[in-house]
Amino acid sequence: MSKLCVFAGTLEGRRLIQALSGRGLSLTASVATGYGENLIDARPDLTLHTGRMDQNQMQEFLEANRFDAVVDATHPYADKVSENLSAACRKAGTDYLRLLRPSTAGVQDGIYFPDSASCAEYLKSTQGTVLLTTGSKELPAFCADEGLRARLYARVLPLESSLAACGQCGLKPERILAMQGPFDEEMNFAMLRFTQARYLVTKDTGDAGGYAAKIRAAGRAGAQAVIIGRPAQASGHSLEEILSILEARFQLPPVKKRVELVGIGLGDTGSMTLDGRRAILEADALIGAQRMLDAVDCAGKPTYPAILARDIARMIRESPLSRFAVLFSGDVGFYSGARGLLPLLEGLETRLIPGVGSLQGLCARLGRGWEQVRPISLHGRNWDLVSEVRRNPSVFALLGGENGAREALERLCGAQLGHLPVTVGERLGDPQERILRGAAQELKDQEFHPLSVMLVDNPNWKEEIITYGLPDEAFDRGEAPMTKSEVRAVSLSKLALTPEAVVYDVGAGSGSVAVECARMLPGGQVYAIEKKPEAAALTQRNAQKFGLDNLRVVEGAAPEALTALPAPTHAFIGGSSGNMREIIKVLLDKNPGVRLVVNAVTLETLSELTEIAREFALSDIVEISAAKPRKLGRYQLMTGQNPVYIFTLQNPDPAKSR
Repeated sequence: MSKLCVFAGTLEGRRLIQALSGRGLSLTASVATGYGENLIDARPDLTLHTGRMDQNQMQEFLEANRFDAVVDATHPYADKVSENLSAACRKAGTDYLRLLRPSTAGVQDGIYFPDSASCAEYLKSTQGTVLLTTGSKELPAFCADEGLRARLYARVLPLESSLAACGQCGLKPERILAMQGPFDEEMNFAMLRFTQARYLVTKDTGDAGGYAAKIRAAGRAGAQAVIIGRPAQASGHSLEEILSILEARFQLPPVKKRVELVGIGLGDTGSMTLDGRRAILEADALIGAQRMLDAVDCAGKPTYPAILARDIARMIRESPLSRFAVLFSGDVGFYSGARGLLPLLEGLETRLIPGVGSLQGLCARLGRGWEQVRPISLHGRNWDLVSEVRRNPSVFALLGGENGAREALERLCGAQLGHLPVTVGERLGDPQERILRGAAQELKDQEFHPLSVMLVDNPNWKEEIITYGLPDEAFDRGEAPMTKSEVRAVSLSKLALTPEAVVYDVGAGSGSVAVECARMLPGGQVYAIEKKPEAAALTQRNAQKFGLDNLRVVEGAAPEALTALPAPTHAFIGGSSGNMREIIKVLLDKNPGVRLVVNAVTLETLSELTEIAREFALSDIVEISAAKPRKLGRYQLMTGQNPVYIFTLQNPDPAKSR
């Protein structure tokens, strides 16, 4: 069995051991103190060595254990330790690999000094409290001057040695913050506020050492960040590169990967669950849109910006790391990209962690419940907002695009719903959050941020008729033919529409069938195909009358007019102009499993459809005759209308039968 030693004085060292454990290596972790030993979980394939060593002792240790390789995962400021370990490996003939912690520091973060002495010299010339977060080893440089010492608060580990060092440097107990990290932005901010510090002193420890969280907290608290730069380092590798090198060299079996899909809430620290925070802390790497990564404290983990599900899945499968947190805004179960990602992670251990979504967040800010709110998404979806508003007491909509809010408000106003009360929430959870309330017509000319949501209330929602078979008088009639109410009701029933259906109404006439389909399918799409310009215009008027955004009128003759349209799931043919077989062929070419309902009123069409029906697995024929009253003096007589033959035709969908 191959033997590997990790000098594991850092978080990266512990992550490396976790990623390698159980994969056929004999592991040894070397730490300097009992504190470091306590941070490493016991494992069957892991041996712990505790105690500081000089170069000679390191060489003796390596020669005695005959390791195949050594990974130096010590602190970036422990330059002397790295120098000694590298020399010891050369003399012992052991391969040496340096695991480097990437720096995330920038010149804009604060004032830089090359070492503790020059930093302390600068602080002596300033005024105000100083929060020192560099540990107990640096205390002598800052406590030598009595005036500076009196202004210091020192954050150190809660160890006897650290407290003893504070005492030796003359720090009073009330000036000692003995705590164990990691410290996120909120904790750092709280300490800065508590100490009323005007200066925060830190090393460039990288995100793994909490550097970014300290810089952000200092900015919020109005404190000046003072940074002690890193000593020069030899070349090395990232954690991922070290893992790849070791996997290739020792032919390690694939790592068992765990992926947690985390809803981060509204982006503020208060709307993420503790379970979500735990997933971030325990992950080896974080993946998500850059906006998501910027919204959370990434706890020093490697971050990989990605949006598309296939890119995220590829990163996870190709990475040598084992635990991932994929970040999503709001809740992972509410119009989230998590649904599309899960199938691509088949075979991996996955878990969904919910967060507070924008629906809950907005309703909470308004002091109202949301059990009667109908949630929809207009973000990248062709959903009929108007139909939903007409049939529900309240509708919540996720908006998308630069002008998402304005377009939604204009749709309401265009459907004579501009009087309805609307609430728009911009950038919920952000410091620039804004909530506006008013009638749709009052808000429609305002500018809104692309990250907006909308809540529409309709006190008169119960007045909207939601069944199909509307009375003929509900439509503008004109001279175009119309499928009458009773026949229309049976035909729609035979169509057996599904919630997100794509429907063709071929030979739409006045558009009564298309309108009824669109009213029932706020999440679907309806295409009304009509060759006569006056009839197409009439269909368009009826679509506008009912405020249907999901009904598109296509002027042209079938089957040619069908060519550029998306594949239908359902089609109604009310008129074919003698092209019945050609129309049906085009529909089947687009979707072999399309469900067809065809009306015939002439014997010639009946004969043709009877022949065509023999070619379908499902063939159902209904004759319907309706009679309506007409007055004859003071009497009413029932007068029969022309009989209509309703054909329902469908073949099995090859895609669904596999």
